[in-house]
Amino acid sequence: MRTEIATLGEFGLIRRLTNDIKLQNDSSKYGVGDDAAVLSYPDKEILVSTDLLMEGVHFDLTYTPLKHLGYKSAIVNFSDIYAMNGTPRQITVSVALSKRFSIEDIEEFYSGIRLACQLHNVDIIGGDTSASLTGLAISITCIGDADKDKIVYRNGAKDTDLICVTGDLGAAYMGLQLLEREKSVFKGEEDIQPDFTGKEYLLERQLKPEARKDIICKLAEANILPTSMMDISDGLSSELLHICTQSDVGCRIYEEHIPIDYETAVMAEEFNMNLTTCALNGGEDYELLFTVPIADHEKMKEIEGVKLIGHITKKDLGCALITRDGQEFELKAQGWNSLQEEKK
Repeated sequence: MRTEIATLGEFGLIRRLTNDIKLQNDSSKYGVGDDAAVLSYPDKEILVSTDLLMEGVHFDLTYTPLKHLGYKSAIVNFSDIYAMNGTPRQITVSVALSKRFSIEDIEEFYSGIRLACQLHNVDIIGGDTSASLTGLAISITCIGDADKDKIVYRNGAKDTDLICVTGDLGAAYMGLQLLEREKSVFKGEEDIQPDFTGKEYLLERQLKPEARKDIICKLAEANILPTSMMDISDGLSSELLHICTQSDVGCRIYEEHIPIDYETAVMAEEFNMNLTTCALNGGEDYELLFTVPIADHEKMKEIEGVKLIGHITKKDLGCALITRDGQEFELKAQGWNSLQEEKK
């Protein structure tokens, strides 16, 4: 069954996608259905984050199911709010569509967004739809809140602070490499299905990442307020250098302490890639990178899912990776950059 979007028109499509949305947050006074949404935030700081995702740049529909794409589009925005130590409350969803998409396609995409919102207690309060001549474009704005004294910025890291990361790194990047390889191998062979047995974790990390709300809750329960924090979207090295630059400090991280999943290691070997490089520069992990005072060391050891990977130093010591054999290499920002020109 395929229904052309033109049969409903813009407002008809919006009604179809949003008519049964029920608002869950007290701060959402009025959502979809008027010229603007109405929000109320007494006694809170408001956090706003926007992400733009373009077909052919940020995602490939050859191997990305639309429901997964919707889920991921929402999650990456929630992750930005959690990275400020905040709570996401509302999103607006804007989509530009070419004629190759049907109403059923967009409903599938929206079902992924709605699942993410349901899991994180976030309201869809508006957005826009438009025609596109170049494929699918997605713009999501997320609004959140935080107590004034609990917001964590990138610029608060201090000398001797501990550097921590959640989860494991490099898996999303290896999942992308795997999908790209299978796409090129099976190009034009519609009857052949790629075999992803044993590599499910890598695919899930690429196609269905999770925002680390659980860690934000654990830090609050342990009464730990990070001195700086970011989410890892472009790669650990890039994000850590952002924190060091904005905090005017240096750092030392240790190769042996960087958390890497077994499947990631196996895949890197299969691709003949350097495992540490994948973990440092891969991106799209959406894990949290944060610093805490050294006094919180004992408390941090009790929090499951967090790994201590190094410490902050004075600025004049620079930013370095200490390898397993004790060598010191300067950290470089080699994470993903969508605006970089492709090498010819």
